[in-house]
Amino acid sequence: MGSTYDDDRRHVFHSWSAQATLTPLVVNRAEGSYFWDDSGRRYLDFSSQLVNANIGHQHPAVVEAIIEQARKLTTIAPFHANEARSEAARLIATHAPGDLDKVFFTNGGAEATENAIRMARLATGRHKILTTYRSYHGATGGSIVLTGEPRRWPSEPGMPGVVHFHGPYPYRSPFYSRSVEEEGERALAHLADVIMLEGPHTVAAVLLETVVGTNGILVPPDGYLAGVRELCDQHGILLILDEVMAGFGRCGEWFATDRWGVVPDLICFAKGVNSGYVPLGGVIMGQRVADEFATRPYPGGLTYSGHPLACAAAVASIRAFEREKIIEHARMLGTDVIGPELEKIAARHPSVGEVRGLGVFWAIELVRDRETREPLVPFNAAGPDAAPMAAVIAACKERGLWPFTHFNRVHVVPPCTISVEDLRAGLEIIDEALTVADSYVTGA
Repeated sequence: MGSTYDDDRRHVFHSWSAQATLTPLVVNRAEGSYFWDDSGRRYLDFSSQLVNANIGHQHPAVVEAIIEQARKLTTIAPFHANEARSEAARLIATHAPGDLDKVFFTNGGAEATENAIRMARLATGRHKILTTYRSYHGATGGSIVLTGEPRRWPSEPGMPGVVHFHGPYPYRSPFYSRSVEEEGERALAHLADVIMLEGPHTVAAVLLETVVGTNGILVPPDGYLAGVRELCDQHGILLILDEVMAGFGRCGEWFATDRWGVVPDLICFAKGVNSGYVPLGGVIMGQRVADEFATRPYPGGLTYSGHPLACAAAVASIRAFEREKIIEHARMLGTDVIGPELEKIAARHPSVGEVRGLGVFWAIELVRDRETREPLVPFNAAGPDAAPMAAVIAACKERGLWPFTHFNRVHVVPPCTISVEDLRAGLEIIDEALTVADSYVTGA
């Protein structure tokens, strides 16, 4: 038997990677906002792994719930009812907006997307799904085509009927807007045009990340989501909100859409529902969709839909969120600590073009020139072109912080439970690491 690292390199095939280039970190344990490698070195987890460990690592109540459930019932087919699944669905529905009160469980976010679009197509009898270019919705056959960013490209051609459009992005406005308000208005006008040109009678759903995650932490302008809801209602189109990354405390709300009071027809969730302690995702639906399958079968299912161990973890996690006021804590971290500190960091570093976010969901957009807004690295950069960001990442890791980065951005996405002290320590490390980015600045 070889070492953990050697066995990994011989036998584990990693996602999104050229296998021969990998040197994965061997992680032995984790607790709270930290994890440790096999040499005993500690890292402050500013990535929440894949922005999913919302409750932090090894929360004792969630770990104990999994153990207790395993002693009682480790698995059961989805056509049975069991306590963990029923209670998880009830708690999720309790916190969902509006009349969304029925849950179809999946194993993760990609499968949630797949089933949400299947439901929308069946409920409307239409086939087109509209979604944005700056988006990620998963890597299964349909969800990767719905994804707008470059990870979609190698999987094309794929599922037909997907149409991409531009969502709001004030800092790099595709509409040449001069204000956030104008960006929201022009983005809505653009979507209205896309619907008109595609034929409203052919569009089953508009699918949006409520707050765009991996592709920029793009917070929609006030009024944008309400405007999309109005357009959908006008044409009989369903609104699907992908809250896989933005939900369960990440934006300082149970669901990010709560901030704007918009009720979609379907919500996709995963990640923070139980912080990935056991894989779980799902679709929350209101009566409009649920009623479509009251007397006709829904043609979809999964062997592990509503797995008891995963649902027990979700129940314990949601109860901990309620008991420990984690939603309120996440909201406070954003307004009182992350937002103000990032503004100070932006003022000190010419490489920072913009900071933006909510709760514990923030992005630092890095540039070579503030005047032209040239990105620190090009869109979808790889190899030598990505070297400046690689240097920033290395500077963070050398100082004991594990960052989440994408293209020319550093995202600030620690667990929702992180202490103010640890959060400030992590932001200080990012502040130091950004001196590396500053060395590449060519403009003002």
